[in-house]
Amino acid sequence: MAPDDLPEARFFQGAQRVPALPAFDRGQAYGDALFETLRAHRGELPWWDAHWARLGGGARRLGLALPDPRRVRSEAADLLAGADGVLKLILSRGAGGRGYAPPAQAEPVWTLSRHPLPPPARAGGLRLRWCELRLGEQPALAGLKHCNRLEQVLARAEWDDPDIDEGLLRNAAGEPVCATAANLFVLHAQQWTTPPVDRCGVAGICRQRLIELSAARVAALTADELQRADAIFLCNAVRGILPVARLGERQWAPHPAVAGLRRRLGDAHPAFVPGDD
Repeated sequence: MAPDDLPEARFFQGAQRVPALPAFDRGQAYGDALFETLRAHRGELPWWDAHWARLGGGARRLGLALPDPRRVRSEAADLLAGADGVLKLILSRGAGGRGYAPPAQAEPVWTLSRHPLPPPARAGGLRLRWCELRLGEQPALAGLKHCNRLEQVLARAEWDDPDIDEGLLRNAAGEPVCATAANLFVLHAQQWTTPPVDRCGVAGICRQRLIELSAARVAALTADELQRADAIFLCNAVRGILPVARLGERQWAPHPAVAGLRRRLGDAHPAFVPGDD
């Protein structure tokens, strides 16, 4: 990894930049925090408003204080320095000592970090597997991009086969919900469907944009419906649309509906123009 590609992080407590995370930060101690992962294109963050709106909604649900968005945006621009890459923003409730009870007064702790772009997706489409781990259902946290990702960590640890790119996660009823790091879209005839995230899963920024672009319905799916699908893709705000070529023994050829959506997504975010991954 070249020196310019090394991750770099900056830490803040309230309005002050600090050299490191404060002692007893509740994000580190309890996962009492939210995060956003944004794709930067030439130093710009095309979906900034959507990410900040989701962060604000999550902060209201958890009772977290927000830093000044203008300060965060300014620090992010300085950190990116006009380059392509990935920006991660973590917002913690703050430092609070030992114990679960949230402190009555705490300055938010926030971190910005810059990371290199992920490698290009596998040519021809991703190869998936089913994960054994089932997602727990907690409506109070569903949809949030909170910092307790142990389910995803355990699911991703289920395989180290380089022939597998991602794993699909199901809820307790066995219904497909998402991948370990992406949302799921399934095509039957001319109708796209994406699973609901009102009981578990993350309400992805790219997912929401693609619901709008494709007129997708939000509805529960079965594993059998995935096997009978005309096309499947995964998506997230860093990699855009990721076509799927195989799930277990089922294989899919490239589908024109996926190609069409990739072009439309490229119109909405310049980093996702097909062929520019």
